[in-house]
Amino acid sequence: MEAQSLVLLKDGLNRYGVTAREVNISAIARHLEMVVEWNERMNLTAILAERDMILKHVIDSATALTSVKLAAGTKLLDVGTGAGFPGVVLKCLEPQAHVVLLESLGKRCTFLEAVGQEVIDQLPEPRGKYEVVWSRAEDAGKDVRFREQFDVVIARAVAELRVLSEYCLPFCRVGGEFLAMKGPTASEELAKAEEAIAKLGGAVAEVREVELPEQAGIRTLIRVKKERATPKAYPRKAGTPAKSPL
Repeated sequence: MEAQSLVLLKDGLNRYGVTAREVNISAIARHLEMVVEWNERMNLTAILAERDMILKHVIDSATALTSVKLAAGTKLLDVGTGAGFPGVVLKCLEPQAHVVLLESLGKRCTFLEAVGQEVIDQLPEPRGKYEVVWSRAEDAGKDVRFREQFDVVIARAVAELRVLSEYCLPFCRVGGEFLAMKGPTASEELAKAEEAIAKLGGAVAEVREVELPEQAGIRTLIRVKKERATPKAYPRKAGTPAKSPL
């Protein structure tokens, strides 16, 4: 990574109060390198310029830490992680968190497993778990290994909020949090989604707008507190939430 890119990355993290040591920065840089390398074989991202990746993938992912806190032992699930944003970035920043990446495309899971070997395994001990799960959210949400097992469930640019809530809230333990990372028009989605969120056992706790550095865009972070267990009927069978949102 070029020197000016490293400065941009460090300054961007500092802007949001995120402390990163050199080992964390090196891990993030290697992740980005792997995204570019593997993107020649599979579609991971349309954003490949180093500056844009830092701003629109890494810094964007790190803004999650302005709304939720990670610590040693925190169990985090990234739903629809794609190339590992935000899950891999958050794991690099807090290696002792237990991070599970949920992805429905097998090729992307192969990439994420390689990231585990080349990036995550190089982080200092002690490290929390890093696991890649190949599944649709609707199927994994019924699995007792994952249902209501996570302190924090997070999703970035996956689906409209009503749909996303049905994907994510079943994974969140009672007392845990679901963070939806959305764009600048999220208020429209939220107005439609509050009834669905309540039906799934959640309540909106915070809506925070974040401006990325260098005019790279506005993000809206919607934090939902899990107040009650999600009814057993949810999530509905695969494909139904997207076709017929709550």
